[in-house]
Amino acid sequence: MSIAELMADVPHPGEFIRDEIEARGWAQRDLAYILGVKEQAINPIMSGKRGISPDMAQSLSKAFGLSASYFLNLQNAYELSTAKAADPAIERRAFLQSTYPIREMIKRNWFEETRDVSMLEAQLMRFFGTNSLEQVPCLAHNAKKGGDYSETTPLQWAWLFRVRQIAAEMIVPKYSEKKLKEALGDLERFMIDPEEIRHIPRLLAECGVRFTIVETLPKAEIDGVCFWLDMHSPVIGITCRHDRIDNFWFVLRHEIEHLLNKDGQSDQLSSTMVDVDLKPDTEGLPQEEVLANIAASQFCADQDALDSFVIRKYPYMSEKDTLGLARRLQRHPGIVVGQLQFKMAKQYSVNKYGWLAKHKVKIRAFLSGAVTIDGWGEPAPVSL
Repeated sequence: MSIAELMADVPHPGEFIRDEIEARGWAQRDLAYILGVKEQAINPIMSGKRGISPDMAQSLSKAFGLSASYFLNLQNAYELSTAKAADPAIERRAFLQSTYPIREMIKRNWFEETRDVSMLEAQLMRFFGTNSLEQVPCLAHNAKKGGDYSETTPLQWAWLFRVRQIAAEMIVPKYSEKKLKEALGDLERFMIDPEEIRHIPRLLAECGVRFTIVETLPKAEIDGVCFWLDMHSPVIGITCRHDRIDNFWFVLRHEIEHLLNKDGQSDQLSSTMVDVDLKPDTEGLPQEEVLANIAASQFCADQDALDSFVIRKYPYMSEKDTLGLARRLQRHPGIVVGQLQFKMAKQYSVNKYGWLAKHKVKIRAFLSGAVTIDGWGEPAPVSL
């Protein structure tokens, strides 16, 4: 017999009370006398028209020598057996929300809000490009993340697939590794004035690289990613969650290095290619991550020059001297400050991330209109 059938046979507590008073040879008026209430207060319970309140459960427990919770459990079991069956869609929506950031994805207009759970599942399957939500395909990628790197979280997967969705609709020339290598020199020209960052999307597109900015999902802790739509279609996506010039250039150059090294290109359905923290001295990193970190650090500022500066000036590195170093390196001061802060933490275990932080200017506004941006209240125009 099923649980539903068993629940359907649960009697009203009044039947139990009637059996008990009959076994004791009592009448209803006798029970009313014992409880100190009028007989009219007992009749609705005995006939199943009224339930047992907590106060009545306490009284009955004294009359019959049973616990009050016993009577309350009888009442709860009866009410549950007569309750309206729950909508089966509730369980399906609970599964979806516990597996995917549904509410946040709807809020970001990645798909339409609907109470039709079948429609919701259909939109999710289209979003992830799968025929089963229990088997969302893994996409080989390299991502700059924070927090735990042992796995890619549902929030990160959702963000990654949004980047993929946007990139798939971009029209760019055929990818040229040669052009991308040559473009690195041009990129350096844009590292002095923050406003020059607006040229980066065009330059990358001319090399055949699909570049987009997608706002991170809350608690996703991801800064950037690179992957391949196919063997000849590389993608770089960033979040700008740390809207700072030093972070932007480090993440961008790191992902470019992955593309140049063809990392993650061999298996498009693998989730094993995941960056850990972008710190050049982090131990235990895969070789591709070490190479990408070194390339990004060197690109941001000549590391020998920074080491020499720290050795000569620490702990008396003045703002004037730092600005002079930035001019010699032909880098924006914010980029140099970011690199110096890291070196101080690495070499002297000193947290100086507030030191000259005013130079680490915001850059996302300079990219507005130059690149496809999804987030901050404006979804990217993509086919749903």
